[in-house]
Amino acid sequence: MRHLLTGFEFSQDEYLEILETAAAMKAEPHKYTEAIKGKSGAIMFEKPSLRTRTTFELAFYRLGGHGVYLDLQNGELGKRETIADYARNLCRWVDCLVGRVYSQKTLEELAAYGSVPVINALSDLYHPAQAMADYLTVKEHLGKLQNVKLAYLGDGNNVTNSLCVAGAILGVDVTCFCPQGSGPDVQIFTQASELARQHGCKLCVDSDPSHVRNFDVLYTDTWVSMGDNTPLESVKKKYMPYQVNQQLVDASGAQIVLHCLPAHRNYEITDEVMDGSKSVVFDEAENRLHIHMSLLSKLI
Repeated sequence: MRHLLTGFEFSQDEYLEILETAAAMKAEPHKYTEAIKGKSGAIMFEKPSLRTRTTFELAFYRLGGHGVYLDLQNGELGKRETIADYARNLCRWVDCLVGRVYSQKTLEELAAYGSVPVINALSDLYHPAQAMADYLTVKEHLGKLQNVKLAYLGDGNNVTNSLCVAGAILGVDVTCFCPQGSGPDVQIFTQASELARQHGCKLCVDSDPSHVRNFDVLYTDTWVSMGDNTPLESVKKKYMPYQVNQQLVDASGAQIVLHCLPAHRNYEITDEVMDGSKSVVFDEAENRLHIHMSLLSKLI
């Protein structure tokens, strides 16, 4: 039994297999309509979602399975009954647990006490399936991943962490352009950097956005993570130098621009770039479905 809790669980070959399977499912979906026939999963969300909920439900359906959505936004897991008991109950009925949660510890506890695969659909530290969809999109548009240079701009968050983890394993050079003190998680970055060395690439952190030159891919995310009620206007001064605008895109040499969405237009990314010829954000959003299908078929 395998879990996807952090993204560190899989080798480079396994990552590539997941991406290749997702691409095949995207190209010929009719071949996989019974891949998990008769199987089911609990889709547990403590946070609101458009893309993640929709694509996981459809992924189960398209593969011949069934996903049961459990809305937990009125209370975190572990409040009404222990997470251990929650896991023990659900695992009597379903073949997989998908969790979009506030705390990484919640997923780890579900995995520790459950008896079925657990998939991280977002936590405070990681968003591994998102990163897989991101790199599938990069491979589609650039034709490769090895030695691709990706620049992430903005707040170091769960998406940043997962871009570093998956990038290190896939051989992508990832540079995180973040204000000082707002970079990726130090422990995750250190662990991922060791993997990057093994796979012939490198990870960097830089606080100077004027260094965004000679990159293949630009990536940004919201400046305020979901669940944080900090007004965007209050952090605008801090993050505006990292805005992905047309001037930055032109100077960077990037071929494509990504954003995991939802986007706060004209904050972290301008309308001109979001709707421009180099934007692949909606291809990226679509690929969440195909990656989720691939993950479910592999783990279940």
